[in-house]
Amino acid sequence: MGSRVRVWLNRTYAENVFFMDQLRSNPQHRAVEIHATHGDPDSPVLAAADTAEMEPEGLSPRAYVEYALDQCARRSVDVFVPVLHQAAVVAHRAEFAAQGTALLAPAAEAVAVFHDKATAYQAVQAVGVPVPPWWRVRTEEELVAAVEELESAGHKACFKPAAGAGGVGFRVITRAPFSLAHLNGFPSPYVPLSLVAEAVRAAEHPVDWLVMPLLDEPEVSVDCLTGPDGRVRLAVGRTKNGRRRGFTLHPSWIEPARLLAEAFGLHYLTNIQFRMYGDKPVLMDVNTRPAGGLHQLAQCGVNAPWAAVQLALGEETGELVPPFLGQDYAVVSGPRPVRPVSLPQQRTDPPVAPLPAVPSPAAVPAAEPASAPAAATESATAAAIAPA
Repeated sequence: MGSRVRVWLNRTYAENVFFMDQLRSNPQHRAVEIHATHGDPDSPVLAAADTAEMEPEGLSPRAYVEYALDQCARRSVDVFVPVLHQAAVVAHRAEFAAQGTALLAPAAEAVAVFHDKATAYQAVQAVGVPVPPWWRVRTEEELVAAVEELESAGHKACFKPAAGAGGVGFRVITRAPFSLAHLNGFPSPYVPLSLVAEAVRAAEHPVDWLVMPLLDEPEVSVDCLTGPDGRVRLAVGRTKNGRRRGFTLHPSWIEPARLLAEAFGLHYLTNIQFRMYGDKPVLMDVNTRPAGGLHQLAQCGVNAPWAAVQLALGEETGELVPPFLGQDYAVVSGPRPVRPVSLPQQRTDPPVAPLPAVPSPAAVPAAEPASAPAAATESATAAAIAPA
């Protein structure tokens, strides 16, 4: 069965509870003990771990590396999956290796290239992977000029931070003036150009954005598993077209992802995202970390997190080919436990006897509508289970 493996996930996404589940349900039935740290006491990752600690706030990148080295030494960590301060951590890979901890993260050079999207676009173009037209803007004048050039070519313009993860900061430019149309329904990514320009003009510091055309669906996120020898062991695309999700092994998505993983040393688990620009796929983003949706590959009969841990431990997995592709699906939210409340009770006045769960029949006439508390509870429950 093999010895126990100790894995540490530092401050990471809530979806990585599924990453942890897959480590424990590994096909070798190997004992896995998971340590987790986070800045949010209500992160479900802390509750899902075998041991957990709160992370100190305000550490510089170098101080965080010292903290991480201490965690690995005290917890006898075999494999560390860094998300927070990944660039600083991987720059000290040798120090972690010296005390017996393998880093499940790409080479430092790869993390540096893909931290900045403009640098990344220039680099991937050099190896033959297409990217959309893009402008790096820092001022109102540069923003307006980029938007006007895109619109003159018949595109909608959008922008996102030059450095950042996921969809944080992504917005779509519209010429429509701000009105109630922007306040109806759910919040929208569309923002009027006039308001964006005004905000940039009033900002204390220049922005650092990429402006580009709004790309078409499908969006395809290729999850890659690459060994430290630079050879890809697994590459599967997860497709997204509106609510519908699915899987693909089509070369138009898989081959450029393999090329990038091997050319730039994107070792272990990375996620390479494409969309359509006209009739051809173009690179949208490269994430040098496991994707939040990585666990969905279980529907294709593969356990990517465990295979990555094996590679980090020096155990060869061989080429991993999904035995099948799962059927199309949709993503819905679901409950996960959090740790018991550790804060002291905030109320200082004497407790009040609780109200009965249901008002007495005498208090509510038969024809009266549902009580306000019940309606509020119903609304809160609906909000809690609504999809993200």
